[in-house]
Amino acid sequence: MRRLLLLILSCPMSFTTLAADSASDFKASSSVEEIQHWQRLLPEDDIWWTVTGEQMGWMHRNVHQLFPTVNVYRGGVVKELAYALDARIAEHKLDTSEGQKAFGELLESEQSTTMGMVILHQGKIVFESYPRMQSYEKPIYWSVAKVLPATLIRILEERGSVDVDKAIEFYIPELAGSDIAQISIRNILDMATGLDCQDEYDDRQSCYYQYSMAIGDGFRGDNAPDNPYDFLKTLKTTRHAEPGKQFSYSGMNTFALAWLVEKLTGEPFHDTVSREIWQHIGAEADASFLAYRYGIPLSHGGFLSNMRDLARFGLLFTPSYSTVSETQIISDEHIELLLNGANPNLVRADGSHNIYQWDSVSADGFLFKGGWGGQGLLVNPSLDLVAVYASYFKDDYSQLIIRPLLYQVLRNLYAQ
Repeated sequence: MRRLLLLILSCPMSFTTLAADSASDFKASSSVEEIQHWQRLLPEDDIWWTVTGEQMGWMHRNVHQLFPTVNVYRGGVVKELAYALDARIAEHKLDTSEGQKAFGELLESEQSTTMGMVILHQGKIVFESYPRMQSYEKPIYWSVAKVLPATLIRILEERGSVDVDKAIEFYIPELAGSDIAQISIRNILDMATGLDCQDEYDDRQSCYYQYSMAIGDGFRGDNAPDNPYDFLKTLKTTRHAEPGKQFSYSGMNTFALAWLVEKLTGEPFHDTVSREIWQHIGAEADASFLAYRYGIPLSHGGFLSNMRDLARFGLLFTPSYSTVSETQIISDEHIELLLNGANPNLVRADGSHNIYQWDSVSADGFLFKGGWGGQGLLVNPSLDLVAVYASYFKDDYSQLIIRPLLYQVLRNLYAQ
């Protein structure tokens, strides 16, 4: 120890230089003044995420310092993603209201609010851009989170731990008196419960807003339900369709799936995400879930991670999964189900369908899950493509919608 200390004292410049070099690429994402400014603007009389513009962008990148979160832990060595940058992506010309612009230029332009985007092909980064954030930041992806409980249910299904054709009450007997009790797990996975509890943030007396208050995502009034477990146990609502007949989007369904994961595993939902997924993808960093009340993760929309790590998760659905995982976490049967196992009642006119919480599986094999504020996870197993992006709303909501442009670029360059 004395020799090591003497060595350090005798070579202070070498160690100082090394430390400086290792930190030279780091750039603080916010100044002290910016942090205090935006913190003071946090709404107190309405839902925090109703803000727009730069305030929305900052809050999307800094949820972890605004509200409580619960951790999703990484494990093992970091599996570095190799770079094979494809200049064609940034240079690809697209028609806009202001004339033709290259895709890369468009993302950085005033027309866009894209904070960051990562695209992988065959397990390598072919495009990476952070026009309005730092690469290490962990934005919120909102409803992109919904595919995580659904993915876990499918993993447990393949192990024989759950039969998705059974009513959810079979595994959660506490739901016996609830209107969701007799709905099959598959119909909950596919957002086809038939219950009138669709996402609704205007009517505070609506079924969904009551759920939202219970989990802490809605603005809590004096008579707000205490927690989402008790809310779901006593759920009483009307029906708009028979189960399995119509698509009906509701974050409450996702919470029911997360609760089911907890029942099947005997541990908190976010810990199962750690154990089954995040520990095995060579992630660069821990992820987390927004958890407003009692440490209950916002499983329907509160996932936070850096972009490359979410792209690593996406790789599990491609032939290049071995880039990040030593085992095949997402089976071939799982992918086949997503691509070709749709409920016929949920197939749209364009041939796309929703399934297992994914918003859309297109006829040409693009799996997409979007987030409310302009986020997305896009995977195409046959083309070995993954894309992740995050955006926000302008004050006048005039921002470019990135999803169709991204589809156009990827189809033109990789599907021809």
